[in-house]
Amino acid sequence: MIRVIVVDDEKLLRSGLRLILNSAEDIQVVSTCDDLEAVDEIRREVPDVVLLDVHMPGGGGEEVIRRVLLQRPVTRFLALSVSDAPEDVIAVVRAGARGYVTKTISGTDLADAIRRVHGGDAVFSPRLAGFVLDAFAGAIPEPAGDAELDQLTPREREVLQHIARGYLYKEIALRLGISAKTVEAHVSSVLRKLQLSTRHELSRWAVQRRLVD
Repeated sequence: MIRVIVVDDEKLLRSGLRLILNSAEDIQVVSTCDDLEAVDEIRREVPDVVLLDVHMPGGGGEEVIRRVLLQRPVTRFLALSVSDAPEDVIAVVRAGARGYVTKTISGTDLADAIRRVHGGDAVFSPRLAGFVLDAFAGAIPEPAGDAELDQLTPREREVLQHIARGYLYKEIALRLGISAKTVEAHVSSVLRKLQLSTRHELSRWAVQRRLVD
């Protein structure tokens, strides 16, 4: 039996995925949770596969993967997202995911993807697999010019990198030895300079510039 934990910020979706996956004879969803609870839940349940969303309010799937793999490197992750953007796919694979599928996938195909990831395969749709191959072959070019990046102070770049990795303001403050309000001020300044509106847009911009690992 393949033990699975589902990590998503939408409770209704978690319930639906539990019903779908538990209908498979060889898969058991042992727990569902959001990303704020995920690291502790994974440590407690020790699943074979973690099925998780990429973008979540508490920091996102990428950060969950990084934190869990530091403690339990054998854990296998399969990303499930509405996004098929190259930067999202590449970022979560670099973090340690073994596969990436979109939420348009059928229940049957999702169960099969979980089996394959559990067996050690890397699972991507053909289009997404192309992004990954191109990225790790060095075929995705660096964005031209760094005029926007040059606007940022060293501290603003540090804050931006932590935002892109999914840290909350309080966590960034602790890491950098500044207050959460100062972090918020830096984020506001970066958003203004880059003419962006949200943390997600900041994260995507940082990934495009390869400012995060």
